[in-house]
Amino acid sequence: MVLNRKLKFVFNYCIGPILLIWLLYSIHHQIQRQQDLGKAWQNIARSFAGPDRWIFLVVVLLMFVNWGIEAKKWQLLIRDIQQISFVKAFMAIFSGQAFAFNTINNVGECFGKIMYLEEGNRLRAIGVTIIGNVSQLITTLAMGIVGLLYIKVAVLKNTEYMVGLSAFWLNGLIYVVSFGTLVLLLIYYCTSWITRIVEKIPIISKYTYLIQKMEGFHWKELTLILFLSLTRFAVFVFQYLLLLHIFKVDADFIQMGWMICVMFLVFAVMPSIAMAELGIRGEVGKEYLL
Repeated sequence: MVLNRKLKFVFNYCIGPILLIWLLYSIHHQIQRQQDLGKAWQNIARSFAGPDRWIFLVVVLLMFVNWGIEAKKWQLLIRDIQQISFVKAFMAIFSGQAFAFNTINNVGECFGKIMYLEEGNRLRAIGVTIIGNVSQLITTLAMGIVGLLYIKVAVLKNTEYMVGLSAFWLNGLIYVVSFGTLVLLLIYYCTSWITRIVEKIPIISKYTYLIQKMEGFHWKELTLILFLSLTRFAVFVFQYLLLLHIFKVDADFIQMGWMICVMFLVFAVMPSIAMAELGIRGEVGKEYLL
């Protein structure tokens, strides 16, 4: 109890303020590095003053819907470990995002979430957190595959080459990602069975308390978690579409929506160097979204 109070004190009065200052500095630094910053601020100001300014409010409200879905997912995942309120789960999600923002590959997200659990339950929550992250990854990959199929049918219908991406490499990417998604989906639904096998490995047996709670998930619960991940994915794709509409991006909404799905797929499976080579941030985005 004493240790728990000390950790809360350190987190609330030391780590919390330092993290806030660092986040503000990081955001400011990234904004200042943007090209044509002045012109971008002018476009934003015009959008706020235009007839579509109410859409900004919708986008902000959808942000809370987005993280609310993630909070509900987190609450369901850890209910066999510790019962927490929805408000506390919501706070844990924001804490996790704050830590993820400052760590490589978002590895700090889990640490931020488990800080809101009791001391004896924190390590036990790591396994179920992985399940939640895998469900979101499966959703991202699956929707990205559909987006790639849309590009193949609609964009590459009359040509064998798109800026930075040929039909050959597109087909290869679809096959590889589809296979990986199926394997990941199989692992996801066989979590309890795989966990029981892993627990029998002598080297890992003494750490089984970290993954024991992964055994108790029924396929119906896993499907619900997957559905929440899909709903959350749909929400932030819709947010992107609204923002593109506000900034007068003149393109077909269906095409933009699937391109956004592909963008998230690329962010999930490819490093920044590969994205730059494929032109995702540059030529492809300008030609097919703008």
